[in-house]
Amino acid sequence: MTSIAFFGLGNMGGPMAANLIKAGHQVCVFDLFPEAVDKLVALGATTATTPELVVKNADVVISMLPAGKHVFDLYLGDNGLVKALKPNTLVIDSSTIDSATAIKTAQGLKSHKIHFIDAPVSGGVAGASAGTLSFMVGGAESNFASAKPLLDVMGKNIFHAGEVGAGQVAKACNNMLLSILMVGTSEALQLGIDNGLDPKVLSEIMSNSSGSNWTLDVYNPCPGVSEGVPSSNNYQGGFMTDLMAKDLGLAMDTAVQSHSSTPLGGLTRSLYALHQKSGNGKKDFSSIFEQFSQKN
Repeated sequence: MTSIAFFGLGNMGGPMAANLIKAGHQVCVFDLFPEAVDKLVALGATTATTPELVVKNADVVISMLPAGKHVFDLYLGDNGLVKALKPNTLVIDSSTIDSATAIKTAQGLKSHKIHFIDAPVSGGVAGASAGTLSFMVGGAESNFASAKPLLDVMGKNIFHAGEVGAGQVAKACNNMLLSILMVGTSEALQLGIDNGLDPKVLSEIMSNSSGSNWTLDVYNPCPGVSEGVPSSNNYQGGFMTDLMAKDLGLAMDTAVQSHSSTPLGGLTRSLYALHQKSGNGKKDFSSIFEQFSQKN
């Protein structure tokens, strides 16, 4: 049994913490929303009134936060946890942030003999609940090895991408490709619909042909084609457009820093920014299909 402090109990962090509790680990949780904390306490977690008290006995700290500034402030801000953590504590940050902030945070913690890995995830809320997330980890091999038993509780596919920051780069690449595939799949399906094809039949044809891809086969964006996906639930649940737009911004920033050419990524970011600006930020990212299905 490992003593774990967990920060950030949102749509992803809450189920991840729940799986750690179910696996028998001692988990102390903290979130700015009391109702999120109460749900985990009901499952067997403990909590405390301040972040410093949450980490008092922790061997491992896990964070799942909205942005890089939140991660850096949590650990190295004016009231950062670096002052409260024990030497040799392992920090696992599963937030999706820029690699530069991950590296900066790791360096700041290292000077206090605290270990850090960046471990962003893929798999959505369903994967978080089922414990089948994919983890893309950046960090020293020894820290990856220490973290892996806990990651195995929360995920199914655990990858060591390289040194600190590499996990964030891998996540940016993955989500950029995912968004491009979603836009292309939506465009192709609507082309077929506009020419009289049944989207279920067209989806089956493409799924068994060279157009097969995850967004078509598993997460079809056309309402009524697949059961149990957001498109068949008015695009509720899943991975919000706001989050995809954020991740595409991170991917474009990464491309600028490495002088990489990402024309499709740039176009897709613009399409998602437009979709977001049209009031669709809280809908699942597969709702980009509506940009093609709207009739003038």
